[in-house]
Amino acid sequence: MGVRDYRDLIVWQKAMDLVIEVYRLTRAFPREELYGLTNQVRRAAVSIPSNIAEGQARQSTAEFRNFLSIAQGSRAEVETQLTIAMRLDYITNEDARMSLWLLIEIQKMLATLLKRLH
Repeated sequence: MGVRDYRDLIVWQKAMDLVIEVYRLTRAFPREELYGLTNQVRRAAVSIPSNIAEGQARQSTAEFRNFLSIAQGSRAEVETQLTIAMRLDYITNEDARMSLWLLIEIQKMLATLLKRLH
């Protein structure tokens, strides 16, 4: 693969944007969720760019694919947790609009990158 640095990957950049959005959104969550849903969704969001970075830094394509797969799992986790937050009325669909859009973009990009690495 021709990428020398994970920071050059647009999917990593979008995943970093998602982390900022998730932190912004979770500031509005109830205080009693600080060690529950707030912490869980933040950790899952941080996991996405972290796994992309770690995988790209590995020495083999197989390892990179594995870390991208983990990032996909974390992406689905964030989507689920934001849906839970909306169902609990912690946030509105409008509040979550940017995060949900980023999640779709990240999903597509990870899928494309995984295909290219096969």
